[in-house]
Amino acid sequence: MTELTDKRLLRFCRQDRMQAGSLIISLFGDAIYPRGGAIWLGCLIRLLAPLQVNERLIRTAIYRLVKEDWLVTQTHGRRTDYALSANGINRIEEASKAIYASQSPPWDTRWRLLLASNSMSHKDRERLRNALVWQGFGQWQNQVFVHPGADLQVALSLLQGEGLGHLQKQIWPLQGDSLLTSSGVTDQQVATQSWDLAQLADSYRQFVKTYQPLVEEWPTKKTSKNLVQNEKAFLLRLLLIHDYRRLLLRDPFLPQKLLPADWPGQSARTVCAKLYVGLSVPSETYLQAHMQLADGRLTSSLSLFQNRFRMC
Repeated sequence: MTELTDKRLLRFCRQDRMQAGSLIISLFGDAIYPRGGAIWLGCLIRLLAPLQVNERLIRTAIYRLVKEDWLVTQTHGRRTDYALSANGINRIEEASKAIYASQSPPWDTRWRLLLASNSMSHKDRERLRNALVWQGFGQWQNQVFVHPGADLQVALSLLQGEGLGHLQKQIWPLQGDSLLTSSGVTDQQVATQSWDLAQLADSYRQFVKTYQPLVEEWPTKKTSKNLVQNEKAFLLRLLLIHDYRRLLLRDPFLPQKLLPADWPGQSARTVCAKLYVGLSVPSETYLQAHMQLADGRLTSSLSLFQNRFRMC
């Protein structure tokens, strides 16, 4: 029985706003990248149809992802494959380090800083702030964006992909051992001032509330010859990683000493890992039979898939 899974899928289908581009990126990172990084457009449309993502939304989102250098086209006769670009692969690999790790990455005690020029317009500053917040940066003292572990070159590259490359000349990337200032402001205070940790904690708790009950519906390594069940496993796995990825984009991965007591981030990671492992066999069985390239070939999973959440 998959009653709770059915309810989760239905709730997604009934949401008012669909961010097709973000969902497609989740699909590429989780299922398409470990199968070679390319998919036929017709197959992509079929895979997302049960989630009520219509063809028009998919075509529009794919067009934008090509323009943003996430994807490239590969034509085979009258059919087209969409594959991750070199830039897209770099972004996926960077995100995967955080998503599929068994625990939060350790901190090297060095802060990453992006300083914005005073000459930057208010409009550009706001666009920059929104883009960096979704990379996990916090804003401190209006002009400084801080992060405990971001790759600054990757961060700037992502800005390029979002159409903000023209701002790079007005941003200075720096690293520092501490944010202790002469006024006595500590790292802990800077963390509290720079991130809305209470809101992020609430989001993690909601994630656990949503997905913890589903763990029992998908026992580890459970196999099934039921095609419907296998498809549900794939769809739930996609939503699981999609929701978790969006949470991690907002998470700066602060070290434990800078976090509030009873931080729910690790609980969310544990729930995600357990459910993902339980979904892996039936979902991969489904993808093995249905993920197709434009020339008709089916794709096969690469070894990197087996390493995900390997410590769980």
